Amino acid sequence: MGTSLTREFVLGVDLDGVCADYTAGLRAAVARHRGIEPDTLPDAVSWDYAEWDLDRETFLEHHRRAVVEDHLFATVPAMPGVADALWRLSDAGVWIRIITHRLVANWNHATAVADTVTWLDEQRIPYRDICFLGTKPEVEADAYIEDAPHNVEALRRSGNTVVVFDQPYNRHLPAPRAHDWSDAERLIGELVLSAEGVLAQTLPGLDPGAERLDAHRRRPEGAPTRSEETGRG
Repeated sequence: MGTSLTREFVLGVDLDGVCADYTAGLRAAVARHRGIEPDTLPDAVSWDYAEWDLDRETFLEHHRRAVVEDHLFATVPAMPGVADALWRLSDAGVWIRIITHRLVANWNHATAVADTVTWLDEQRIPYRDICFLGTKPEVEADAYIEDAPHNVEALRRSGNTVVVFDQPYNRHLPAPRAHDWSDAERLIGELVLSAEGVLAQTLPGLDPGAERLDAHRRRPEGAPTRSEETGRG
């Protein structure tokens, strides 16, 4: 078995509900808008947040305010372990393609895009490219990780392989299912092995993913990288 992929395996990665804890971020915003404590809003919610007494119109209004006033996409908590898992997959030759429908509300696209890119950088999440769109079967990828039931179903109808990232509103969907990013990394690794016959490991002498990015940011301009110091280019 070789040590690198014969071609790059493209993984389509959703953000909200997969990399970012959108429910936690929106809960804090809705609570602020209503002048209540966040813990009065339940954790387990349906896709439309009906448990928070939201319909489509009021959801979109709270979402718009959260994006514009609360800078939701710059401050939303990251899912535990997401950065390190994606770094290991990226090091193994997986092409990380972020795919997100964060332009759902009109008139705040500049804020949504800028805050999203800022968040990805601050959370140390690696990616090769990023797509802002809602119809995910239009994006070319070898596999996807997604939480939205309608996106999972549409992708699978089009013959795509989708790992469901577990959320209360998608538990009726069949496997494969990841309950956290440890599960996700294992399942995606198995998909890469099945498709390509190999899953490379991080090269010796390199800092583990996100720590490598931190080291790069701390390194004085012109200073050698660790791989240069050890002769590994």
